[in-house]
Amino acid sequence: MVIFRKGRRVAIFRKSDDEAWESYMDSFIGSHGIITDPDTTKNDPDDLVEVSVDGKGTHRFPQDSLKVLED
Repeated sequence: MVIFRKGRRVAIFRKSDDEAWESYMDSFIGSHGIITDPDTTKNDPDDLVEVSVDGKGTHRFPQDSLKVLED
């Protein structure tokens, strides 16, 4: 399981199967950003992760749509 930590760079790499995924989020696929508010206590796959997307503001995404980029 991937641990999402504040400050890590991520890519929104695919559409999520989670019910929290909304159609407007499709436009973020392929974008990169920095995690600003992870779920650090339990890292629950059902919780959304807040990401500051490069040039597109801050949004919350399901964890299965994110991929940690190498530092």
